[in-house]
Amino acid sequence: VQLQASGGGLVQAGGSLRLSCAASMTVFSFNVMGWYRQVPGKQREVVAEIVRGGGNNYADSVKGRFTISKDNAKNAVYLQMNSLKPEDTGVYYCNGRSGVVAYWGKGTQVTVSS
Repeated sequence: VQLQASGGGLVQAGGSLRLSCAASMTVFSFNVMGWYRQVPGKQREVVAEIVRGGGNNYADSVKGRFTISKDNAKNAVYLQMNSLKPEDTGVYYCNGRSGVVAYWGKGTQVTVSS
C-alpha cells in the first residue's frame, strides 16, 4: 500500500493550502485515514482524522480552520487548511489504518511565514 502526499509549500500567514493524499488501494478499506504533522525535535502529532462510518476528529489547534475530506472514487484524502498560522509549519504525513496495520506516506512540507 502506498500513500502519496502532495500540496505542501510556502504560504504567508492567513493563507490557504490544500493537501492531497493519493492511495494505491481503495480508501474505503481503511478504518481511519488522517493527517499528522511533525516538527523538528517533536513527536509526530495527529492533525485530523476521518473515521469510516463515523465523524471527523481535529486537533484543538486546527479546529475551525482545517477540514479533512475523503473521495472514495478517487482513492484520495484531502486536508483543506485555511487561516494558516506560523505554528502550522511542519512536515505533514498521510496515514491510513486498516485493522492493526498502519500505513504512512512520505511527508509534504508546509511552511507558513509570518
